[in-house]
Amino acid sequence: MKVKIRYDIGEGPIDVETTLGTIVAWERKFKRKASDLANGIGIEDLAFMAHEAAKAHKITVPAVLDDFIRRLEELEVVGDGPVNPTEGTPTGDDSPNS
Repeated sequence: MKVKIRYDIGEGPIDVETTLGTIVAWERKFKRKASDLANGIGIEDLAFMAHEAAKAHKITVPAVLDDFIRRLEELEVVGDGPVNPTEGTPTGDDSPNS
């Protein structure tokens, strides 16, 4: 599962994509499961993911999450990556009589 996030801390908008490590770090910090994201995401959750994803991609951001949040001028989800493969996708009628 990947989420593309756009943020701006006063230096122009930057797009980052979460990694598996980003999602695991979020689960550990907030004691929630990735499947909970389907029910919506809070702004602090999104800020945490943007902060972690930026660090994972070696983009310089404030070291402390609260300092990052204080500088945020823009924060939004701009796209998501591939569908979680454990969810499956409809493929049509697979019956032997088709």
